[in-house]
Amino acid sequence: MRALQLVGDRDLKVVDLPPPPEPGPGEVTVAIKAVALNHIDVWGWRGMAFAKRKMPLVVGAEAAGVVSAIGPGVASVLPGQLVSIYGARTCGLCRPCREGRDNLCEHVGGVHGFHLDGFAQEKVNLPARLLVPAPPGCDAVGAALAPVTFGTVEHMLFDNAKLEPGETILIHAGGSGIGSAAIQLAKMMGCKVITTVGSDDKIEPAKALGADHVINYRKDRFEGVTRKLTKKKGVDVVFEHVGKDTFAGSMLCLKRGGRLVTCGSTSGVSAEINLMMLFQQQLRLLGSFGCRMENMADAMQKMARGLVHPVIDTRIGFDGIEVALKRMEARAVFGKIVLDLEAEGAETIAA
Repeated sequence: MRALQLVGDRDLKVVDLPPPPEPGPGEVTVAIKAVALNHIDVWGWRGMAFAKRKMPLVVGAEAAGVVSAIGPGVASVLPGQLVSIYGARTCGLCRPCREGRDNLCEHVGGVHGFHLDGFAQEKVNLPARLLVPAPPGCDAVGAALAPVTFGTVEHMLFDNAKLEPGETILIHAGGSGIGSAAIQLAKMMGCKVITTVGSDDKIEPAKALGADHVINYRKDRFEGVTRKLTKKKGVDVVFEHVGKDTFAGSMLCLKRGGRLVTCGSTSGVSAEINLMMLFQQQLRLLGSFGCRMENMADAMQKMARGLVHPVIDTRIGFDGIEVALKRMEARAVFGKIVLDLEAEGAETIAA
């Protein structure tokens, strides 16, 4: 069984692993079909240290596959069913888990591909409760993008920021995977969308997704342009995931009583906050991590109905992974890079 293992900093190898045993009680064997790459994969690849991580480590935190076998007591999925995989090993027993808020699990065992072996392997055994069936009309790539790319955004915008129709939102890094999903979901709500990108060649693709205004942050100060576009009023919501480089400017972009929701810190984990601005403007800063399984199901339903769609930059095989991670590190992608476990090489396709 082929798998992608991280054996050292920037050192990934295709290895042969023994296939998983027959699934035990409550378990399912999943034949992985597609793995979506994320910045969490870049962080692990370039050697950022994390507690509990041990190498060699199978990479891949976001994936979908087909159920190939079920263990005793499993009734939630069937053999042959396409499923999206929840990426954290939650306990299923604590109060948040019982209430469907697995991303607040009190006894989480780690994130796959980060602390635990991930999904870039041909077969894996998993608890059936971590699998969300894909509806008809949602393919393996769509299901692979449900846990992080779309699920995270659903949780950020709707559960936490409480985005409303007609509001104005600033979405950072509109060419990223979650940025491209956020543009579509916000536009679907009837919102005015302002987004930032890092190069001119990403402007038209961002507009094609529904962005009303696109700012090249390497040429213009996004906070100045945003305030001009809103006639100095500011936006209702800022969708943050960049971190240190944009956080202060993001706060400046908010209207009085505005909400900033953040799920990431790719440019650095520490940022200064103007406390006087925070309380005088009555701003709300919201942290958001992962998603609920219901967010994954909702996202796949929207994909199946054609309301949103995965934005794919590149499809790769096992041997294309290092080139893909370097492109992600350089932010030279628009949308997602997807590992197709049945493909070889790498082919860039239109977003």
